[in-house]
Amino acid sequence: MSLRQYEYALAVAEQGSVTAAAELLHVAQPSVSQQIRGLERELGVQLFARTPTGLVPTTVGRAFLREAEVAVSASRRARATARAGADELVGELVVAVQMGFGTRQLPGALGALRRRFPRLEVTVFEEPSSAELERLCRRGVVDLALMAACERSPADAHHLGDEEFVVVLADGHRQLAADRVELRELDGEPWVRFDRDSALDGVLLSVLRDNDLTPTTAARVSQTATAVRWAAHGLGVTLVPASAVPHGHEPLVRPVSPAVAQPVIAVLRAGAGPAEKALLALLGKETWSGSASGEFTSVHDETAVGEPARPVGHEEQHRVGDVRGPAVAPQRHGAGALTL
Repeated sequence: MSLRQYEYALAVAEQGSVTAAAELLHVAQPSVSQQIRGLERELGVQLFARTPTGLVPTTVGRAFLREAEVAVSASRRARATARAGADELVGELVVAVQMGFGTRQLPGALGALRRRFPRLEVTVFEEPSSAELERLCRRGVVDLALMAACERSPADAHHLGDEEFVVVLADGHRQLAADRVELRELDGEPWVRFDRDSALDGVLLSVLRDNDLTPTTAARVSQTATAVRWAAHGLGVTLVPASAVPHGHEPLVRPVSPAVAQPVIAVLRAGAGPAEKALLALLGKETWSGSASGEFTSVHDETAVGEPARPVGHEEQHRVGDVRGPAVAPQRHGAGALTL
């Protein structure tokens, strides 16, 4: 077996057809078919099943592809490390982000990284499920992840700051007259919520439960920008990370009381290389709510972990997410990807 066969199999799984995979890989279709047949002969199993909608991995194929993904990622990192000079980094950096986190901070950090290392390719996945982020980190598929909860060692997990959550209201809503919205004043309001197994919906449920509120669901969406826009149009109110509010909607946003925040944890893969460390340093220079100095610390640093998120005024702050505890969402819902 060869890494080329692994890459071809992963491309077929991603595209759902040999033809599309060949176009993606810039090779002839017969070459892809031949490599897949050879791989199946060598393994003695069928990796793909033909369906009306295209080729889909079999059960054993899915198991094989998980390991192939790890092998291909490791190979790319090895090549990048070998080719990296003192002043230049090349190759691919894969970043996974909990949905809604770092929306304002990541572009600045990634832009600085690209200016410093123009030959470095960065792929960013926005993942709604914290459990899936944990799985990706454990398997070494991603180089760096931003999440609210992790079970990592001090060497590869760093507390960047805290992400404050805000409520989004429709234009003309009575609560826009307040500088800070009391959560209990939203009793009876319909809510624009997120996918049932997403981390953001878990935050909303926790906040409503702790404030003795029963959620009335107006709609469920998969993206924070959609939730903000629908709330702005009066479908219902929504609760999102402050940095995820699209430009132009700031007048419809209010902080809440008790204040709601989640820690932002940057998790590096084991044996992180210079690209991951460079991005971590750049993220540490960004401004994060609850991190006045802009510096990051290990999540196991007793001072960082022991202190609550910085309160606003004299209000009580509702801290959602234990930086040492496990993530809770059990399933993944279609992550989006952006390649820079």
